[in-house]
Amino acid sequence: MLKQFGGKITPELKKRYEQSPNWKDGCFQNLEETTMDVGLAEMPGMLWKMFFGKGNSIPDQNLPIESFDKSAFLEPDDAVKYIWYGHGVYLLRIAGKTILIDPMLGPDAAPIAPTKSKRFSENTLNLIDDFPQIDLMLLTHDHYDHLDYASIKKLLPKVKNYYVALGCGRHLEAWGAAKQSITEFDWWDTHTFDGLEITFTPSRHFSGRGLRDRAKSLWGGWVIKSSETSIFHTGDGGYGAHFKEIGERLGPFDLGFVECGQYNVRWQAIHMLPDEAVKAALDSGVKRATPYHWGGFKLAFHDWTEPADLFTAEAKKQNLEVTLPRLGQLMHLNQEPQKQSWWKVES
Repeated sequence: MLKQFGGKITPELKKRYEQSPNWKDGCFQNLEETTMDVGLAEMPGMLWKMFFGKGNSIPDQNLPIESFDKSAFLEPDDAVKYIWYGHGVYLLRIAGKTILIDPMLGPDAAPIAPTKSKRFSENTLNLIDDFPQIDLMLLTHDHYDHLDYASIKKLLPKVKNYYVALGCGRHLEAWGAAKQSITEFDWWDTHTFDGLEITFTPSRHFSGRGLRDRAKSLWGGWVIKSSETSIFHTGDGGYGAHFKEIGERLGPFDLGFVECGQYNVRWQAIHMLPDEAVKAALDSGVKRATPYHWGGFKLAFHDWTEPADLFTAEAKKQNLEVTLPRLGQLMHLNQEPQKQSWWKVES
């Protein structure tokens, strides 16, 4: 159980974090005021509703995941390919490199909680067995639904390099990753990786895995640029002015992985509502969007299909091109958007 919490903050690490322009008053800060409208007195009732409430917040049956076709994924062509495994997990092939984003493939998004947040799909850790070597892993932040101990441990032999939010490196080291393989990023930091330009971008969120490390590591999104293609992963977070700045500084983007799911008006500041997610995509210059943060876990009260339904409806109004792949489906950047609402069949 203790290993789930990750690495400890040493005095040396704290000194390093304090050098960040985004560290103030003993922790990392958002660019704009960010609070949640949830009082302590309301928490027991909300948690009861979260874990035991009825409705369509979880699928009637486990969501299937398509089999991984390694040869098709690794085929030596110029096509940009990606696979979504539910919630925040993406496997990406770009410029001959394999990139894995937020590989939370475990069965439970709340492994230290007294009640489980069970995944909508079964045996997802076994997916790792068929994965190819991972040239680069990207981590947006250290919350349990994005950074999973069991997944990282199983992936260790396959991953060559880690690019992570500032402060997340201590968790990887505690779990066995080599220090020299880890590069930590502050907001707007850019590094070149085998011809790819990788930039860590701001988001409006928070971090922490225990009672004493809230906001003691950074959170954000990623921009991945090759000579031909530009991709933006928003990271988790609420809507804010940072999206326009990201678009102005780094856009436009051929593809956007846009957070949309596990939202509520009470925590709107840290998780966008669907109409805000579409606006964020447009603000940042995304040409085609695929929403994530749904299809994996129940971490809010809405129906499990609602993020997909509302995002696609709003995107249609705003003339934003959208694609929503099935779990495990191999997608090519330029293939025609999905016409079938597969989640309506599965629900």
